[in-house]
Amino acid sequence: MLSQSLSDTTSKEGGAIVAGVFKPVDGVPAKPVLLVVDDEEGPRQSVRIIFKDEYQVLLANSGEQAVELARLHPVSVVVSDILMTGMGGIDVLKELKEIDPAIEVIMLTAYETIETARQALRHGACDYLNKPFDVQTMRAAVARARQKHELARDFHRSNETLRALQQEIQDQRVKEEMMRTKGEIYASVLHDINSPLTVISGFVDIINRSLSDERTVEGEKLETIKGDLNKLTGQVGRCFEISRRYLSFLRDRDQGGSDGARVGLNQILSDLKELLVRHPSSRGNQLAVHLLPEERVAAINGTDLLQILLNLTINALMCTDHPHRVEVSAQFFRERFEVDQFTDGTEQRFVNREGFLNKPPLLAISVQDDGPGIPPDVLAKMFEMKFTTKAPDKGTGLGLSIVKRLVKAGQGAIHLQTAVGKGSTFTVCLPGEEALTLVDN
Repeated sequence: MLSQSLSDTTSKEGGAIVAGVFKPVDGVPAKPVLLVVDDEEGPRQSVRIIFKDEYQVLLANSGEQAVELARLHPVSVVVSDILMTGMGGIDVLKELKEIDPAIEVIMLTAYETIETARQALRHGACDYLNKPFDVQTMRAAVARARQKHELARDFHRSNETLRALQQEIQDQRVKEEMMRTKGEIYASVLHDINSPLTVISGFVDIINRSLSDERTVEGEKLETIKGDLNKLTGQVGRCFEISRRYLSFLRDRDQGGSDGARVGLNQILSDLKELLVRHPSSRGNQLAVHLLPEERVAAINGTDLLQILLNLTINALMCTDHPHRVEVSAQFFRERFEVDQFTDGTEQRFVNREGFLNKPPLLAISVQDDGPGIPPDVLAKMFEMKFTTKAPDKGTGLGLSIVKRLVKAGQGAIHLQTAVGKGSTFTVCLPGEEALTLVDN
């Protein structure tokens, strides 16, 4: 019974049928699965011939058989007749959506009525075609359905990962009392993760609105959503990386440091700009991120450097409620810094003078704003744990203390230059490398 519904018993490119179930050949990507449901042989075979080279095509001569196949195979797209003997197309549609909401269903009928079309779309059909169909129209409909299926799959995976992350964060909060003696590092976990979660929340909202407003998503809107999903996945991965890194540091805090990590500075600067484009602090302000003429390597963990620059740049963007400009730039040096010229006073500070590995090549990354500047009494406390000039609901006082700790771990230094009424410049000085071949952090 079941084997008779399959288009071929073996597919050299996609895999083979084993005990009625499609199995991919090792090392060969499986083709997407297209299920064709019609109680007439002619339409079934017509669709099979059109798509046999691009899809693993399964054929069902009844609604019941289609549901059975969908339970056994990872179906991406279904082309189903509406009027069939036994289980009709609308009931098949409902059953398929129960099995997997991401399955996209194209309905076919030779007897179109407005009510039938409305009913199909109301239950989740992604398209509605008339018989007889032409090849071009069918190809376009299946292509749209496959894109929508892949988009839904990606979005579902990202949501699942996000939920897992949120559960992980919640579990960490429950253990807060047990980790009281390690409060600074634990607080850093939550503070560091807050920034990417803000971005994730924005992406999820944008994607949800885009999907809910459209029956079919295609063209530029589809590409935009795909791009947002990629960024969302990257943000979720970065959250996990931050969480794992800090939890590892909690277990063995005495072995912190860069451990030979290295990262391309231009890549970090590009990521920084991408992350801050949709960040709430950027609204109404001007943000410019300048890349180096050629890629340079910083001897620090990539996540650490990104967190340092995120904290400094977001602080600069939030230094005043008035519109202002923030610029991030970098320089590469082949000589030592004359650190003796940097003396702590009312308008400047130099942090980690003793621990700074002042050995060329060196990198200097500056975050400059034209905001109100920092008064002398505030400047003296800038890098203290939990010190903040912001309202309780807007600041934790963790940002600059985290920056200080990460820079010290990377054997770097921070130079802060400020003037009241003229703005501030934070410059992070880090060991660099001449080599351009990077290894993964």
